[in-house]
Amino acid sequence: MNKTINTMKFNRYSQNSKAGKNNLNPIGKLVFLLTVLLFSFSIQAQDKKAKDLLDQVTAKVKSYNSIVIDFKYSLNNAKENINQDSKGNVTMKGNQYMLNFMGVTKIFDGKKTYTIVPEDEEITISKVNEKDDNAITPSKMLTFFNSGYKYTMDIVQDIKGRKIQYIKLVPLSAKDQRKEVLLGIDVQTKHIYNLIEMGKKGTKTTLTVNSFKTNQPLSKNQFTFVESKYPNYYINKLD
Repeated sequence: MNKTINTMKFNRYSQNSKAGKNNLNPIGKLVFLLTVLLFSFSIQAQDKKAKDLLDQVTAKVKSYNSIVIDFKYSLNNAKENINQDSKGNVTMKGNQYMLNFMGVTKIFDGKKTYTIVPEDEEITISKVNEKDDNAITPSKMLTFFNSGYKYTMDIVQDIKGRKIQYIKLVPLSAKDQRKEVLLGIDVQTKHIYNLIEMGKKGTKTTLTVNSFKTNQPLSKNQFTFVESKYPNYYINKLD
C-alpha cells in the first residue's frame, strides 16, 4: 500500500477536469461557508447593507452552542460536460469540528487534525498548517474576509417559500480564477442557504445547506480521535 497521503479525496473533482482545476476545491469552499457561519469580519468601505446583513448572520450563529449542517456540493460546466454532485455533513462546536465529505472524515479537536480515509485504510494526523489552503483553521476563518473582495447586495429570490437575499463578492485580484461569488442568506432565519461560485472558465460550483440544526446534544467524545477504532489502518503522523 502506498503510505504517502495525498491531499485526499477532497480535491478529486477539481483534479478530474480542466474546468475545475483553477477553482477552490470542495474543502476550500467549505472553509468559505464556515467562515461566514462562525465569525464576524472587518469590512471597510463596503456596501453597508451587505455588512449589516452579514453581521446579523454572525450574531445569530454565535448564540448557538453547537451547529450540525447537512449540505450538498455540486460542480457544473456545460462546455466540459461536467455535472457532479456530492453530499456531506459537518458538526461544529467552538473551534472544533467533524466533517464527513466524499467518503472522508476529518476531525479537528482544537489542536490536531485527523483525516480518516476508509477506502484506503489510511489516517493522517497533523497539526494545523496555516499555509495549507485546505486547512480549516480559526485564524483563517477570522481573517478570510478582511481583504480581497468587493461586497454588494444582489438579487432576492423566493426559493420553496423562503426569501433568499444574495450578497455578491467579487475578487479584487485579476489573477483570481473566480469571476464572482454569490452568498444566499435566508432573510427570516438569518442562516446561510447556499454559496454559488462562478469561475472565469465557466465552472459553477454550488454549496447548498439542506439542514441547519442548532444546540444539538453532542457526545463528550464527539471531536476525540480514538486510534483503537482503526486497528488495520496505516497512520501517517506528519508532526
